Amino acid sequence: MHIHLDISNALSFLPGGSLEAMEPVVGEAHDRLLSGSGPGSDFLGWIRLPSRTDPALLHRIREEAMRIRELADIFVVTGIGGSYLGARAVLEALDPAFPEVRKGEKIPRILYAGENLSSDYHSALMELLDRHSVAVAVISKSGTTTEPAIAFRLIRGHLERKYGKQEARKRIIAVTDAAQGALRDLSGIEGYSTFVIPGDTGGRYSVLTPVGLLPVAVGGFDIFRLVEGAAEAESLLCRKPDTALNPASLYAATRNLLWRHGKTIEIQVTWQPNLVYFTEWWKQLFGESEGKEGKGIFPAGVNFSTDLHSLGQYIQQGPRNLFETVLSVDRPVTDLPIPSDPENHDGLNFLAGKTLAEVNRLAEQGTIMAHVEGGVPNIRISIPCLNEQHLGQLIYFFEFACGLSGYILGINPFDQPGVQEYKKNMFRLLGKP
Repeated sequence: MHIHLDISNALSFLPGGSLEAMEPVVGEAHDRLLSGSGPGSDFLGWIRLPSRTDPALLHRIREEAMRIRELADIFVVTGIGGSYLGARAVLEALDPAFPEVRKGEKIPRILYAGENLSSDYHSALMELLDRHSVAVAVISKSGTTTEPAIAFRLIRGHLERKYGKQEARKRIIAVTDAAQGALRDLSGIEGYSTFVIPGDTGGRYSVLTPVGLLPVAVGGFDIFRLVEGAAEAESLLCRKPDTALNPASLYAATRNLLWRHGKTIEIQVTWQPNLVYFTEWWKQLFGESEGKEGKGIFPAGVNFSTDLHSLGQYIQQGPRNLFETVLSVDRPVTDLPIPSDPENHDGLNFLAGKTLAEVNRLAEQGTIMAHVEGGVPNIRISIPCLNEQHLGQLIYFFEFACGLSGYILGINPFDQPGVQEYKKNMFRLLGKP
């Protein structure tokens, strides 16, 4: 596995020997996770998912993606939370900042619906869909989650009016429960192409199922390598709990120690704008898994160096109840040299000959130094480069660490009872029978 973890700038904020004292607790959490003896054991299918994924399923997803690419100029992913965040995280991490620079491939523009209730957003989406050839994936175990169900009702009606019912059916792909639920029933009636969300895998752990794999394949990326990378991480992280050998154990133990010493906010820091949605996926994974029973670290995110000019002041000198986890990429896909300027009006000729990636890397190092000196513990997680294999490893690493961390914290990391509270009030106000 190619994930490197550096906690030296976090341990300096903790009492000596505290990490060693965590080993029995980490070992117990690791055992509960793998044996299924902890709370939420019905939702542990993701643990062995990468190594047990049937290649025939991946081939079928890839074939369906190729059909969609031929059929549509726009592909709409309709879902909320884990039903879209993982796919969007991978797609935006691997896509160029400007998709127009991808040449020689027919790749639909991938858009999202049902992740909000904005009428302006969905009205503009409908107007755009009217001008282009469209296919849609609706992703929901039940088919009744309010936000995506409303969006799918709108899009389905739009497609049926635009193409007629028979053609619309060819353009709708349902990713849902294997046997039950409103979306499964509708798919059977209408004859939609379908993929299954495993019943033992919760939404925020589902990116390596058809939930995430279908959109990633439509985007033209290699889902075989994504799953292979995750399987490599599975092989290592499931083997032994020791923090010296298991980076997920080390991360889970360190963040829990920091929480016990008053660090209640974890800020994931990225230095690449195409990782912003990876942070959004990470926020849901940890926030929904750990925020229970008055416990849990609040997950936040910043993208540097952009946010150094907005939140950097707060991080440097604000309340000392936070720590940073820097997600770093060693090598960019491309690099740019900084030219010399004979006039040197901007005074930057001292940078001439360096590359933009080098400046970005040194800015990262300098920022870590400043924040640590300012009293902010720092964990640094690095991968060699952004590709399917390393993203697969990173996804599984965070999933496994989240499960461990929840058990160390003493909660069930696989339920989300608090999510229902807003729905009760919303449905009452809307007059739901």
